[in-house]
Order: sequence, then structure tokens, then C-alpha cells
Amino acid sequence: MKKNKRHIGIKLWSIISGIILIVLVLYINIYIFYKGIHGLNYKFLFYMPKGFPIGTEGGIFPAIIGSIYFTVIACFFASMIAIATALYLNFYCSNKKIYGIIHIVIQSTAGIPSIVLGLFGYTFLVVHLNLGISLLSGGIVLGIMIFPFIEVRVEKILEEINKDLVYASYALGISKSYTFFKVIIPMCFSEILSSIALAGGFAMGATAPIMFTGGVVYAPVPNSLLSPAMAFAISLIYINRRRDIDRKCI
Repeated sequence: MKKNKRHIGIKLWSIISGIILIVLVLYINIYIFYKGIHGLNYKFLFYMPKGFPIGTEGGIFPAIIGSIYFTVIACFFASMIAIATALYLNFYCSNKKIYGIIHIVIQSTAGIPSIVLGLFGYTFLVVHLNLGISLLSGGIVLGIMIFPFIEVRVEKILEEINKDLVYASYALGISKSYTFFKVIIPMCFSEILSSIALAGGFAMGATAPIMFTGGVVYAPVPNSLLSPAMAFAISLIYINRRRDIDRKCI
């Protein structure tokens, strides 16, 4: 009887939570669409920033392209290291101490505040390695930020795959590297790709890491990895801050 009551309570709690979540998501999307649809036009999306403060009259094309570039570099950098780390921990690492140390490093990286990552990126990449305020510096710092997110998810995905196929491949005398690329990766490619896409969304909304390393207030569409770039998140913060200052002055 008590189990039935507990089961009903959990089910009711799940339904109410799901309804609240759906309502909140719908409200946010409808609100944004209703408020923003009147300001959207071709010039707003595809022209250079106009007005004072810069961007208040539209023109967000360089910021959109800059954010996409930052995200692509970050996803490439983070996914290469994260997938390799997850493969090593799942199929190569037999030493428990090394396994534990690597996990401590991953968890510690996940706990670093984004502003500290930005300062680290400025000191090490911009100043010490002389990469300057650039797409490459910003992308690498964002990659460090999303690395733990991808690694943990990929490691979990690899733990849950059907090991029989892997062992059958080993039994046939096929090398581990061939098994990874021809059996394991194709088997969980869609899950890995979705993990990278989610991490990319996280990176695209980050502000502090690229504020010190690659993002600038005004720049054309970057033409190289060492060019500075506008980022959508930084542009929004700058425009809102300038508007607040102007209102206080009035």
C-alpha cells in the first residue's frame, strides 16, 4: 500500500514538473518571438553594426559569424581531446591510480569559473604564446571550458555500448585502432555528435572566456584564425551597458 502511494506521488511529481517545464519553455519562446519579430529584417541580420552605441540600430552579421567561428573551433579542439581521453579511459587504461588522477583533472577543469579561464587564456595564449586577441585564442579557451562536458558524456556512451561486438573484433585478431574507427565510433556516432552539439550551444552563450581572449566590440568578419572577432554575447552585453549609462546620464 505504501509502495503504491509512493509510486503515485512520484508519478504526480513527474507530471507536474513536466507541465511546468513545458509551460516555461513555451512562454520564453513565445515572448522572444512576439517581442523580437517586429525588429527582424534583412538589414538587421546581414549588415554591419550601425548606430551609437554600435549595434543599437541593427547589423549583427559579424557577431553571428564570429560566434559560429568561436563555437566551431571550440568544438573541434574539445572533441578531439575529449574523445581520445574517453577512449583511453575505457579501453586502454588499466592502472586505477592513473584513471583516478585523470578523473580528478577532468572534474577540476569542470569546476573552474569561466572568468578564471578567460584570465588564464589571456595570460598564457594571448601574452605568453603571443597569439593575440584572436579567434584561435578564444576558441581554445572555450574548448577547455566544454572539454569536461563532452568527455563525461562520451565516456558514459562508450561504457554503455555492446561490448560483445568489440570482443568479437578482438577475437578475430583485428587491431584496437581499427576496431575503434570501424566498429565503436560508427556504433555511437550519433550520440557523440549530439554531445558535441550540446556543448557547442553552451560555448556559444559563454561571454567571460572570450572577453579577454578573442572577442572585441567592433570588427569585420574575421578572415584568419589570428583575427579578432565580434561575438553575439559580448555585443548584447555592450549594447545593454551603454544604454544603461545613457539613461543615467539623461
